[in-house]
Order: sequence, then structure tokens, then C-alpha cells
Amino acid sequence: MLNKLNQLLENRYDEMVEIRRYLHQFPEVSFKEFHTAAYIEDFYKKLGIAHQTHVGGNGVVAKIAGARPGKTVALRADFDALPIQDEKDVEYKSKVPGVMHACGHDGHTATLLVLAKCLNELKEELEGNVVFIHQHAEEYAPGGAIAMINDSCLSGVDVIFGTHLWAGVELGTIQYRVGPVMAAADRFSIKVQGSGGHGAQPHKTKDAVVTASQLVLNLQQIISRRVNPVDPAVISVGTFKAENAFNIIADSAYLEGTVRTFNDEVRDQIEAEIDVVASSTCALNGSTYEYKFDRGYPAVVNHKEETEYLVDVASSIKEVKAVEETPPHMGGEDFAYYLRHVRGTFFFTGAKPEGVEVAFPHHHPKFDINEKALLIAAKTLGAATVLYHQHEQNKLVPSHQS
Repeated sequence: MLNKLNQLLENRYDEMVEIRRYLHQFPEVSFKEFHTAAYIEDFYKKLGIAHQTHVGGNGVVAKIAGARPGKTVALRADFDALPIQDEKDVEYKSKVPGVMHACGHDGHTATLLVLAKCLNELKEELEGNVVFIHQHAEEYAPGGAIAMINDSCLSGVDVIFGTHLWAGVELGTIQYRVGPVMAAADRFSIKVQGSGGHGAQPHKTKDAVVTASQLVLNLQQIISRRVNPVDPAVISVGTFKAENAFNIIADSAYLEGTVRTFNDEVRDQIEAEIDVVASSTCALNGSTYEYKFDRGYPAVVNHKEETEYLVDVASSIKEVKAVEETPPHMGGEDFAYYLRHVRGTFFFTGAKPEGVEVAFPHHHPKFDINEKALLIAAKTLGAATVLYHQHEQNKLVPSHQS
């Protein structure tokens, strides 16, 4: 069956590209992907594949029941875009001002749709069931995954696989990692309240800019001096606001930033330590503060057995030239929620554009992918799906019979 599936995918590669380019031209930001969801729904409706819409919001879930008994495998693709102006000079450039697919989600969707179409043609030979999770709102917390899970998208699912097209990695490369592979992504804000005044009389004020500046530096000591150095962690302040005339000392300043961790205990520690550092820094300067810590996605933690299975599967794909372990990424992904409910793995599919030495990074106005990666992603996810029942059966064979 796998050979038939791969041949069908190769024959429909142009369709993958066509879908990807259409979606690229008509992107929609998180929680507002109404037309994209309708496009996905229409695709399944035309094929007669059972599906549900409005799952956890704008999510779409389709299901193919194989004619033969077996496990239920879920595959996930996200479909939201970003509030970024597309600056590429290509025929499929975004037609929506200020919005573009700058992270490859259009490619994820095209891959999964065509894979579903091909598997549907082979359902008489398919062992088990396949659930296709088309997820909205990956880019913006709280994200779409948790809402779709709460709306039963994982009901009956035994295992889940997902991939991310990775523009910085060479085409033909599959990257994997057992355990934590992407970080928990949290957000914090601190408002420093001092007492403003004339720039010529600082002794009569409680300068919020000075206090907030000290706070930015002091926060870094949490990482360097309070967190165990063997536990990766990041605190980055991305926003610093204190708008005044040039000769006015600000009475308030506002900081906003992100925390990235892999360990839940470290995550808890940093949330508490930020409060301690803010309290002591403000007290030193006679100021008060307001602190808020918003938890985003947890860390993506891949399961060992399913990851090792994926490595074996990927190694058999003819277009795959390298299967390599990746170091952990500090970026966040709400695929993490699926892995907290069922076993599975999340991997990267190299998608570096042709003819470039260094690809534009994800979330860049000129971001693009090598569309040949769509076929590699589809074949890898397809093989992981159709071979899974056999993999599970082999585990039941006593070692002396294997």
C-alpha cells in the first residue's frame, strides 16, 4: 500500500503546490481564519470524507475509516497566518495587506489535504483510521489546539504525528528529537509606578525609567544566577514604554517580555523570581509595580518510542537524504497540548529555498519555503500512518519469534 500511496502523492504534487499558493495569497490571522476553514471544509465535502467544522472555534477535523482493523492515527496541520506585510516578489504573493503566511502553515495545510485525498482512495487497504486535524490559531496564545482538544478532536486517537516545514534546514533533511524539542512560551508584563516631575529636578521624583532600566538588567540575573545552568531558559524584554517630553521624568514605565523554558519546575521558579526581582528593584527606588504572568504553550515533549519509529519511517523515504537529531528550539508550539493527551512526535521537514545560502527566517516579511518539501512531508506523514498498525503488531510478537 505504501508504494501506491507514494505514487499517488507524486502524481498530485502539483495539486499540493496549487493549494499552498492559493492559501498563501489569501492568508488570515489567528482566530479569524473563516475563509480558510471554509476552503478546507469544501475540500473534504467534495471528496465525501466525513468531517466536522467549528471544532474548538475555526478548526476542522476529518476522518477516514480504513476497511481493515487497526489503530487510529491523527495528523495535524495548522492554518493561520501572521500580521506581517508580504515583501516577496513572487506570483503567489499575499493579496491581503499586512497579512502573510510567514511560517509555512499554508504548506502544512496543502500537505495534509492532498495526503487525505490519496489515503481516501486507498481506504479499502487501510488498516485502522486516520484523523486529520486542521488547527486554527497556532500563532497566538491560548492557541487553537487546547480548544480543539476540549472539543474532542482526539477522541479515540491512539497516536499523533505532526511536522513543521523548516526553511533554515536543507531540503531532504528530517530533524527529530526525543523529549523536549520546543520550549514553553510564556509572556509577562510589569508596570513600574514612580513619581514624575521636571527633568531638572530628579531629586524630587521617583524616576520610573531608571527603575525599569535597572529591572531589565536585574531580570537577567534570574537566568545567570538563580536557575540551574543545566536547565535552558530565556528571559527577554521586548517592550519598554515610557513616553514623555524630553524634559519630563516619567512617573510610570511599562515592560513586556517572554520567558522560554523546557522544565515545568524552572517555569514555576522563573514566574516567582520575576515577582521577587520586581518587588526588590522597585522598593529600592521607592516605587510600586504591577506584575502579570501569562502562561502560553507548554514545552513540546516528544515520546521516545514514537520518535524512534518516525526516524525509521523517515529513513525509508527516497527523497530524504538525512535524518538527524536537532538541538532543542526555544520557539513555542501548541502541538505540545496534543502530546500531553496522546503519544506521538513532532518533527521538522527541511524546506530551505533553492539557490540561497541563508534562508529568510520564519516570521520574516520575505519568508518562503522550497515547495518540494511538501512532498517529503506528505510521504513521511503518510508512511508513519500506514505502517503504524504493522509497527504495533510487531511489538506483540515475542522476542524469540521476531
